[in-house]
Amino acid sequence: MDSLFAKADAIQPLGKKRKVSHPKSSQKSKDTAQADRTLQSVSKHTSVPKSFSKLPDAPSTYGHIANKKLRLELNRHTAQASRAKALLEDADMLLGDEAGKIEVEGEMERTWRVGQGEILKGAGEEAARGRREWKLDGGPYRSRYTRNGRHLAIAGRTGHVATFDWMTGTLHSELQLQETCRDITFLHDQSHYAVAQKKYVFIYDKDGVELHCLKSHIEPTRLEFLPYHWLLASVGTSGYLKYQDTSTGQLLCEHRTKLGTPSSMAQNLHNAVIHLGHANGCITLWTPNLPHPAVQLLAHMGPVTSLSVDPSDGGRYMASAGRDGTVKVWDCRNWKGAVREWNVRGGGDTELEWSQRGALAVSSGGTVNVYTRPTIHQPHNAKVAPPLYLTHPVVHRPITNVSFAPFQDILTVGHAQGLSSILVPGSGEPNFDSAEADPFENRKARRENEVKALLDKIQPDMITLDPDLIGSLAPPPKLTTATSSILSGKSVPETPFARLPRMERLKVSGKADITEDQSDGEEVDDNGKKVSRGERERRKQRGKGKSLKRYLRKQRKNVIDPAAVAIRKKLDKQREEKVRARVAAKTGEESKKPSALDRFKRAP
Repeated sequence: MDSLFAKADAIQPLGKKRKVSHPKSSQKSKDTAQADRTLQSVSKHTSVPKSFSKLPDAPSTYGHIANKKLRLELNRHTAQASRAKALLEDADMLLGDEAGKIEVEGEMERTWRVGQGEILKGAGEEAARGRREWKLDGGPYRSRYTRNGRHLAIAGRTGHVATFDWMTGTLHSELQLQETCRDITFLHDQSHYAVAQKKYVFIYDKDGVELHCLKSHIEPTRLEFLPYHWLLASVGTSGYLKYQDTSTGQLLCEHRTKLGTPSSMAQNLHNAVIHLGHANGCITLWTPNLPHPAVQLLAHMGPVTSLSVDPSDGGRYMASAGRDGTVKVWDCRNWKGAVREWNVRGGGDTELEWSQRGALAVSSGGTVNVYTRPTIHQPHNAKVAPPLYLTHPVVHRPITNVSFAPFQDILTVGHAQGLSSILVPGSGEPNFDSAEADPFENRKARRENEVKALLDKIQPDMITLDPDLIGSLAPPPKLTTATSSILSGKSVPETPFARLPRMERLKVSGKADITEDQSDGEEVDDNGKKVSRGERERRKQRGKGKSLKRYLRKQRKNVIDPAAVAIRKKLDKQREEKVRARVAAKTGEESKKPSALDRFKRAP
């Protein structure tokens, strides 16, 4: 039976590495092969899987090494390194620097001429599901996505609130609050969301059950949630910016803006700084640890209608739109002037939103225009709009909100008749970090991420304009001196200026009064004996209530006063005369009477 299998060649031929044998044992191996023809047939037509085979770029084996164990170990390490290099190259092919944008064939064609119908034909079936139209009663609507871009929350002006998974069409909750709702936002995940209602801020769970009523947030207009700090920030008609810690439930702080009711609000995801736009055209930047704005600038000649910060460049650029009909792009590292500025057409308030890939959506009138980088970041003196990438007309007015879906090429537009989602190729980030935001997380992963986020919660005091400041080393002090070491002639390490004694700081800054009596050494009485420290302290306390002493203490400033210098000289002269008279009384010498001719004597 074995010989029949061997002759039939049941296994199709595949390659096999030939075994090298010594001449002496060649005859023995031939005899063994002829004795077991089945083993020979199977070994001829069997090979190692391709995943374990030698790669094309792998170096040659270490055949010159006599030690068999070392040779096998080196060959194994070389194969692993070559395989890892090949896998890395495959991964680099997926992580491309350029996102997939619309490309035109000729130079005369433009991308903004391509409509949503043509984009849907070219897009895949999965991507085409993002193009939707929701006609709802209760507008105008505002929308907000979760951090992973899977869930969507909408809030109508008349009180219609809903949250759902837009990919699968699963509705989580739907409420009719029967009162004005101005804004909505998710908290740490889709399980909780906050609604800015007519009088207070309310927090609901995933099923639409009311959990909390934040009565300290009165008449809120805009909401923002800081995910790494677990802070819910709101601003109301009274002009107060308030931070609520959602992990502990306490009101962290409230800042009075003193600029009236803010008309817009945005968050810088890079450093968690809140940007507010006011009715007088000013833009202010706020942090929880400062009672005043960290930055304040006059941006527009009218109310600021919308603000947005670019998340693609680490929060370096901010876009602002005003009722004066202009859109400006600012560099957050330098507030001397706008990087780029242009006018928009159409009436109504302009809304702005940046995508993860740096695409800027501008809605004005009944049109939504999309601009891409790097043209919107390049300085331009003239008020000319950057090259247009995509445009889409919206019949229903007014447009109240535009928001990009994270990790998707989808732009959701909120208007008076509901919501419209359009496709913007190249606007979303194609590669997501599952440890940061996972669109495909399950219930167990969501619970684990919530616990981890609570453990990694950042304190509000660490929110600054420069997030790299926290954890960095303190710079060396610019002004260091060692006046005592110079005077004494000893090698003493330099002392920072802030730690020097008062008189030494005055000496370094050049404000010390050298005529002031400063006895650093030991005091000696009239008999030449050293005065103890207690006696010196008693002498200092003696006569402190005199009017002249009080006058001198008031005149001891950081500048040299001629009147104080003259009085001190007069006191020194009187003190010397008293000492001279006391010495003359002890020795029995009579004091010489002054003569009229003493005035002509030369000074020693």
